[in-house]
Amino acid sequence: MTTIATSPAAAMPLAEPTPQQLRRELRAADTRKRVAALALIAPLAIFLLLTFVAPIVALLQRAVENPEVATTLPRTVAVLAKWDRKALPPDQAFAELAEDLARAKEDTTAGQLARRINIELSGARSLIMGTTRAMPLRDAEGKPLPPPAAKDALIALNAQWGQPDVWRVIAKNGSLYSPYYLLASMDLRQNVYGDIVQADPDASIYRTIFGRTLWMSAVVTVITLLLAYPLAYWLSTMSERRANLLMILVLIPFWTSILVRVAAWIVLLQSEGLVNKALMLVGITHAPLEMVFNRVGVYISMTHILLPFMILPLYSVMKSVPPSYLKAAVSLGSHPFSAFWRVYVPQTYPGIGAGVLLVFIMAGGYYITPALLGGPNEQMVSYFIAYFINTTINWGMACALGALLLTGTLVLYGVYRRFAKIDAGIG
Repeated sequence: MTTIATSPAAAMPLAEPTPQQLRRELRAADTRKRVAALALIAPLAIFLLLTFVAPIVALLQRAVENPEVATTLPRTVAVLAKWDRKALPPDQAFAELAEDLARAKEDTTAGQLARRINIELSGARSLIMGTTRAMPLRDAEGKPLPPPAAKDALIALNAQWGQPDVWRVIAKNGSLYSPYYLLASMDLRQNVYGDIVQADPDASIYRTIFGRTLWMSAVVTVITLLLAYPLAYWLSTMSERRANLLMILVLIPFWTSILVRVAAWIVLLQSEGLVNKALMLVGITHAPLEMVFNRVGVYISMTHILLPFMILPLYSVMKSVPPSYLKAAVSLGSHPFSAFWRVYVPQTYPGIGAGVLLVFIMAGGYYITPALLGGPNEQMVSYFIAYFINTTINWGMACALGALLLTGTLVLYGVYRRFAKIDAGIG
């Protein structure tokens, strides 16, 4: 009989992994899954970071940036830091200003400085540029003038250097960051001593503009909701084939340029337009109604453009509400209207909230429609943002208004999320 020899290693049973080894293997497997998931979403995250997050951060930063004075007049700002801002600054400030402007002439940065100071002090642009052209100030030996002589020379060039107003503006803007633009966008300002006070009545327009923007957005949102709710309910009660067919008609505005739609409304609503002719033909009116270049035309056009954004959230929620709920409420003795109001409508609150939030936020940022169909009293915040960017090249003010508009949007979204969580908790 033949005996088969086996090795000792083969005869021994395999050792079971220890708990520590199992934990390490589980952590390694979990790490691999997380790395794979991050690799999948990395392109999208990078895209959002570059095209969405980075511009918003730049906007918020530019709203408080104030580099023109601090970088162009560093030596002057250092002297003015110890100034009480009551009488004229010390003579050393005049000498340092002459040297800073001489350097600005070489670096061609005087234009930015002049434009920035001119925002707060009318006529400062010609003052800065005229003084810069006369730089440098030198004595007979080619050396910088001493402080008393530099003071006399600057005042001789322009008597405005002998007044403390321009020096106060320079001293107030000596920091790289300033709340000037944010305060101005809220009709506030800093006085010569740095205290926050109310802006002059002639310059206090932005609270009115923000109030107008909120009011017009709210009106358009309410009108859109009143029109979209019954239409979305009607679509939700149809068969899927008919609902899809009619939904195409709802989505047609998405496929048409906003400019084309606004131009069409101008043609329809003008005094000789189709709407006025139809009203006069029927006998409702005896003279053309003013419906363009005023708020009526803006409301009509914005409602038409934003209506699909209200219909879609409502329709998606209404399709998920079982029709048996209404039938059960009616069968238990409830009036059909009461059953609809107390049983059906509360179940559509998520769609109402999403639609209202979406339409209100989009309406608050509208620019083209009020600019083309509205008059001066219908222009919203976006119009003034475009004005500061394209006309006055005041990026600080444009970014400050944009930052406030963004803050309002985030506040509205936070309120919506808060109520959505409350409703979810109650349900």
